[in-house]
Amino acid sequence: METRVALVGIIVENTEEVERLNRILHDYAAYIIGRMGIPYSKKNMNIISIVLDAPEEQISALSGKIGMLRGISSKVIYGRSSRREAK
Repeated sequence: METRVALVGIIVENTEEVERLNRILHDYAAYIIGRMGIPYSKKNMNIISIVLDAPEEQISALSGKIGMLRGISSKVIYGRSSRREAK
């Protein structure tokens, strides 16, 4: 199955939903290449970056589930192509 590389940017403003967010991310752990979280106490929020290599349907499903969490927003950025051929 063809996969794509994507970056999911997540902003958490409601920490009551963090447990649900972590459960969702755990469900997609097989596709996660890396994760970085930055607490930003000045604005009372957390910023999380998730890098995935997954089928587009899985990336969309993950983004949709995150988008349903109250006080958490996300945006997906896709790489231009799924694979570069070696020369």
